[in-house]
Amino acid sequence: MSTAPDTGPAADGPFTILHLGLGAFHRAHQALYLQALHDRGDTRWRLAGGHLRPDMPDTIAALRAQGGAYTLETVSAQGERRYAWVRSIRTVVPYTPDLAGLLAIAADPATRILSFTVTEAGYYLDSRHELDWANAPELDADLAAAREGRPGGTLYGALTALLRARMVAGAGPITLLNCDNLRHNGDRSRHGLLQFVRALGDESLAAWIDLNTTSPNAMVDRITPRPTPEVRERVLAATGRNDPAALMSESFTQWVIEDRFAAGRPDWEAVGVEMVDSVLPYEEAKIRLLNATHSCMAWAGTLRGYRFIHEGTQDARIRRMAVDYATDDAIPVLQPSPLDLAAYRDVVLERFANPAIADTNQRVAMDGFSKIPGFITPTIRERLARGEGIASVAMLPALFLAYLQRWHAGLLPHEYQDQVMDADAAHAICAADDPVAAFADDRLLWGELAGDPRLEAALRAAAGRVRHFIGESP
Repeated sequence: MSTAPDTGPAADGPFTILHLGLGAFHRAHQALYLQALHDRGDTRWRLAGGHLRPDMPDTIAALRAQGGAYTLETVSAQGERRYAWVRSIRTVVPYTPDLAGLLAIAADPATRILSFTVTEAGYYLDSRHELDWANAPELDADLAAAREGRPGGTLYGALTALLRARMVAGAGPITLLNCDNLRHNGDRSRHGLLQFVRALGDESLAAWIDLNTTSPNAMVDRITPRPTPEVRERVLAATGRNDPAALMSESFTQWVIEDRFAAGRPDWEAVGVEMVDSVLPYEEAKIRLLNATHSCMAWAGTLRGYRFIHEGTQDARIRRMAVDYATDDAIPVLQPSPLDLAAYRDVVLERFANPAIADTNQRVAMDGFSKIPGFITPTIRERLARGEGIASVAMLPALFLAYLQRWHAGLLPHEYQDQVMDADAAHAICAADDPVAAFADDRLLWGELAGDPRLEAALRAAAGRVRHFIGESP
């Protein structure tokens, strides 16, 4: 498979990246790197995109009305605001249940990369990285749809339809580029896709995917809150544009990608993308020192009555929890690393403390039943395997248990969203005579560690510290 930025005899393009999921993160991150290339005069690649479900109808309508263009406000840790008019998304596909617009683009030989942003829970993977059929009826529904020749609403149902259309059209190889916060995201999403296709019984499509696609792992990073009306007001005041698709993010951005592309790629390294042989040390540092710490801030901040991430970061008690977790338990299992992990930890906390981002605890606290196994359990597992303590890392899931108990009691100040949580099972954990034991026994969260007495003991001690932290009696 070629990894060169140019592609074949028609190296001038134009080529298309088809992106699934035009939410805020994609528009603040991947689309910006392509815009940077366009600003340098390199317009060989363009973006097309749409949704797999009827999400964000107002934003999609605004993007279509503006030809895919929108305003991005970025804010530095020092409070400096900048505004960019982003035009790299050239085609916005309106949602239809048959995904006809997306299918047509996927079957076009000019489309060389199929990328996607669907959030961690949208991969339906269990602790063994296998499709979690038992807890995901959506997958069965998509299998039934695929057998009838219809695309489904999950990533796998959609990818099956899109790649089948490309295979039938003879449109050639394509790269499947995962842009989500999922450990080993290319490998894992590819494994899930092939499991789905083989469960469907379509061996010819599975063989075509094996021969004609690559799935490089990638690490993405840029804090991007949900857009608020205030963003639109600031954009209007600063630029004169009344942009209903405006959004904001922090100024920091990072993208690290393994250089394994099936049919060429943009010259991303010219605009700051790190093209590497292995993304592993970068993604592990990000997942454990940024993503896990972010969740810590959201759960702890909510328990202390804060609304925003920066408020919790500026609380000395919460900041101490995060520093202890990273320093005592996470950094030691990440060594050796090409990164200065202590410096990375400190930069992360500086970014979280930026009040201009106004990132909500509600947004970051969501999907705990996928974030604990994805971001936190690996550190616990590796510490225990080395015979080392887990007192500091155990504080994070203990915070989530206290948060979950407030959800159970109807006392959260916001709605909690979790795509993989079984609500009845979660209520049962909280209602148990011994919630800590029930929590420690949950296989969705802990995999093979479920019921481990070392885990339960650490969680019990951490739960006591959390009760003290939030002012409850033991």
